[in-house]
Amino acid sequence: MSELLALGASHKTAPLAVRERLALLDGQVEPFLSELVAHPGITEAVAVSTCNRTELYVVGEDPEPAVASMLAARAGGELADALYTARNCDAARHLYRVVSGLDSMVVGEAEIQGQVKRAYERALAAHTTGPMTNKLFRAALATGKRVRTETTISVGQASVASVAVESARALVGDLASRHVLIVGAGENAEQVARAFHFHGVTTMFVANRRRDRAIALAQRFGGASGSFDALPEELVRADVVVSSTASPHAIIGPEELAAVMAERDGRPLLLVDLAVPRDIDPGCSAVSGVTLLDMDALQAQVRGNLSVRREEARRAEAIVEDEIQSFAGWLGRLEVLPTLSALRSLGDSIVDGLLAENSGRWESLSERDAERVEAMTRAAVNRLLHEPTARVRSLDAADRHARLSLLRELFGLEEAAAADADEAAEVRRLHG
Repeated sequence: MSELLALGASHKTAPLAVRERLALLDGQVEPFLSELVAHPGITEAVAVSTCNRTELYVVGEDPEPAVASMLAARAGGELADALYTARNCDAARHLYRVVSGLDSMVVGEAEIQGQVKRAYERALAAHTTGPMTNKLFRAALATGKRVRTETTISVGQASVASVAVESARALVGDLASRHVLIVGAGENAEQVARAFHFHGVTTMFVANRRRDRAIALAQRFGGASGSFDALPEELVRADVVVSSTASPHAIIGPEELAAVMAERDGRPLLLVDLAVPRDIDPGCSAVSGVTLLDMDALQAQVRGNLSVRREEARRAEAIVEDEIQSFAGWLGRLEVLPTLSALRSLGDSIVDGLLAENSGRWESLSERDAERVEAMTRAAVNRLLHEPTARVRSLDAADRHARLSLLRELFGLEEAAAADADEAAEVRRLHG
């Protein structure tokens, strides 16, 4: 029987060095998903890859070995201590918590909902979704929206970018008089620029490979823009550097940074690396006068975040559990009719087998008596199956999937048929 599996690694289970090897960058997601569903038995797959997590949501028959093997190959080694798994309703619950910001490094962060939405749309574009993942991701995104509507969990410093800027303020003091260099022009970079602007930063330089994006971001927050070619000169001027690109390799190394520091007359430099894989070589932390914060360092800065938001987090958890009951009911309905049909087919096959085995033993049995024997045998099997059938139909949504799995295991039932078309989630792109 196919199952829903969530398997991945996050800031809670894996250090940055592992997470950056697992990260799926732009252009890598679709081929990876296509390779996943090419495995026998795997029919659906969605990949969620952010700076703090890489998670795969797949549907198939015993898909864990294939999925774990692909991630281990990507990481270049054993991942047993870093990976976590969840199945069926537990997998849905995990995704609901992720989308709601409850599993984030910064509890309540708002960016994760958009990241999951884009991950789902990439899977749609790769044609690797199906009835279960379509239902799962649409329901998860709706749950995240409900959490942010009905709680204040995302109010305040609820993003990695805002924590990064607060950490910079704690280390260098008043930011308004500082020259800030932002490398990259994506979503994280925009959040960083907004946070610096809020703190009064007016001397801001944005560097990006695509000049048009750098210009647009700089203009929004009163800064200047330029290309990567201007990086050495801007590093000499900067007090704080925040880097967040999608580069697969480090763009600032210790040798070139040492040359930059030699031109700074002893002025210290704070580097904040929000990229996964990292933009700034870890060896830069050994350069005299340099302070380097990466995602693992920022995680240590926000360990108290959950306690600040504990009450709102409790309310959000209650919403997640409420929504999970609906998914559990849907998942159970997906399996009830095919399971009962398989159970009835098993009963019929047992009767047919018994009649065939004994057909030559009734020397004087009339045709009418043979019909009576068959009717009596089928009635006995139907009575035996009546109570299990009635109980399965009346199962609570929360228990239904587990009980059906046990029933299939006990009776050795074959895989249930696919869900009816009207039960399958509609496949279309998200908007808005």
